[in-house]
Amino acid sequence: MDSSPWKTYAESEKTAIDSRPWTPVSGLEKQASVDDLAKHDFSNLDITQPIRIELPEVKTDADIIFPEGGRGWLVVAGCWFMIASSFGLVNSWVFQAHYQTTVLPTINPSTISWIGSIQYSFIFLPGLIVGRLFDLGYLHTQLIPACLSIVVSTILVAECKVYWQFMLCQGIVTGLGCGFCFGSCLPTISHWFKKKRATAFGIAATGSATGGTLIPIAVRNLIPRIGFQWTMRALGLILLFEFTMALILMRRRLPPSSTSGGLFDPQAFRSAPYTIYVVASCVAYLGLYTQLTYIDVSGVLSGVPPQFSFYLVSIANASSLIGRLSSGYLCDRFGNLNVLIPFNIVTALATFVWPFCRTQGSLIGVAICYGIPVGAFASLVGIPVASLGSTGDVGRRTGMLFTFCAFANLVGPPISGAIFSKHERFVEVGIYAGSMILGSAIVMLAARWYALGQWRGKF
Repeated sequence: MDSSPWKTYAESEKTAIDSRPWTPVSGLEKQASVDDLAKHDFSNLDITQPIRIELPEVKTDADIIFPEGGRGWLVVAGCWFMIASSFGLVNSWVFQAHYQTTVLPTINPSTISWIGSIQYSFIFLPGLIVGRLFDLGYLHTQLIPACLSIVVSTILVAECKVYWQFMLCQGIVTGLGCGFCFGSCLPTISHWFKKKRATAFGIAATGSATGGTLIPIAVRNLIPRIGFQWTMRALGLILLFEFTMALILMRRRLPPSSTSGGLFDPQAFRSAPYTIYVVASCVAYLGLYTQLTYIDVSGVLSGVPPQFSFYLVSIANASSLIGRLSSGYLCDRFGNLNVLIPFNIVTALATFVWPFCRTQGSLIGVAICYGIPVGAFASLVGIPVASLGSTGDVGRRTGMLFTFCAFANLVGPPISGAIFSKHERFVEVGIYAGSMILGSAIVMLAARWYALGQWRGKF
């Protein structure tokens, strides 16, 4: 039988139905679920008229227009203040030598380093919660309590007397607060930028270098003048001002995501590039911050005056400013992993060389050579994740990455401290940390190959 007459009849009937007036179902949102429809009162509905149900359009990144500037630069400025006060504070762990010699002289150096290690770890640990809450539309709801907790805990450090009190205030509470603050910055910038995303986040990430440079200098100069207690109180007030500026400027742009699921999305790990990149990042963090944690201690052991070795952390953080700025632009132009892999290799080489630098000049040189590439990776570690899925779910995917990295950050510096306690020198420490960073660069090559399917290309 020829089906064309039946096809013509069906098309004519469809046209006739579409041309008739239709009755909207009032009181229902466009994104109403089946349960919502079941609960709705249809008693007053005119069933003689056809009903049209409009489904929400599911948008991908290709459908979204990103401002690539304008109000977005104010958001970048807000994220700069937020990162300077959170990641910059964590990068300012210059208390290791002061605690070893003055505040906690009877405590093992490896044990003291757990305070800084907890900070490093906890700045990534809340990633799952932060990312999912951000995707659901919550920004200031989680930022305000986090900012207040950092300010209060910093001031309370001035009242601490024993090790567990320092660990609670400076390690756990400060670390968790910084995690909620820092974890919201990359998703927020992702709402405003796509083509210039790495550049925008690189600019915001310079806040970490600025805070990590100025805070140690301020602490070093204030302690002899006003004492440790008033130094921590003054630091708390500085953080309060920076957090206030950040909260005023930071804003979301896109509506909350309706992506299903909870805090953890196991489906994301069906992507080989994403899974391998998460592994590579975790391996990197096992050794990434070892030099930053112990470079001032190694300087003192090498005979460098303590008054100067204290500034080595600031020199490394100041140098990272170059890496953070340049890597953002380079990633947008040449590809994320194409830039991060060479930077990681340079970081590994600087970490291998560091234990053999025993003069003031050589320590300055290795601090600079370490600071530039480590700043690039630390600021842009989450950027490749944004390219491995939609913007609507970027918070959760980035959060999962940061949460896994938290555990690597937790054990990295203490492992280095344990190696130092056993050998009483930093040569073996540098070999361990450098090997971890170099290994991460090799694993990133595998992630890049899986993403492109070839060795050449931009990614």
